Amino acid sequence: MFDMWKKHHSFMDDVNIITKLGIAVLLFFFIIFVHQFDYMLYIMCLMLAVLFIFNGMQFKITFVFFTFTILFSLVSALFMIFYGDGTHTLFKLGFIQITTESLFRGLHLAMRTSTISFFGILIAFTSQIVLIFYSLMQHLKVKPKVAYAFMAAIRMVPLMIISFLQLRKSLKMRYQLISGQNYRGLKRLKHLIIPLLSQNIRKAHQLSVAMEKKGFKDGPRTYYYHAPFSYKDILLIIVIGLILISAYYLAQYFPITGIDDVRITNIY
Repeated sequence: MFDMWKKHHSFMDDVNIITKLGIAVLLFFFIIFVHQFDYMLYIMCLMLAVLFIFNGMQFKITFVFFTFTILFSLVSALFMIFYGDGTHTLFKLGFIQITTESLFRGLHLAMRTSTISFFGILIAFTSQIVLIFYSLMQHLKVKPKVAYAFMAAIRMVPLMIISFLQLRKSLKMRYQLISGQNYRGLKRLKHLIIPLLSQNIRKAHQLSVAMEKKGFKDGPRTYYYHAPFSYKDILLIIVIGLILISAYYLAQYFPITGIDDVRITNIY
């Protein structure tokens, strides 16, 4: 998906997508039960380091995703920061009250979100769409008809974007020759939506007919691509395990805030 921005490949590119998704699910449930602030902070920092080291993308692309992830995480935590309970008030304006306890709880929630997002970005940067569905068919026995349908739908997205851009350019040329009252407001929207719908319905119909003729239906079949498991899957499990263990010992021997449980009403 991001091949145009790839600089190099790492072992993560060869890890089976089932292993990646399985680790992502387990990591999600694990951090739900992490309530120590420093432990969560170290997990997030180490996961960020893994993202930058093993994603293989250009730094500017990774930095853009990192920035949006941090912003989204902070925004999602604002409700807990602004309206949380606590006894040590830092700021109060009307119904907005920021306390020390609510601030740390909100930051803890933001770190949880960021950790999962960093690993999700790493999966997206190191996975090929084709191999995702082939792995699901070969190992999880997903029906080929379903898998190929999703694969075809994803491949249609760039075609839809190209059609939209071409239509916009052609409409700009046409609007120079007609009166402005014929393309203002809803009329302008109709000029975009109706042709796009008709074009993509026609393309989807042609694609469905072609897939049906080539035998894309349920039943036993052979595969050109293979998505096997390898020692790199075990290596990824070891890396994630080391992150969790290292973060725990760093939080024990090099504490930053010393907050053992952010759920406690009075942190101090």
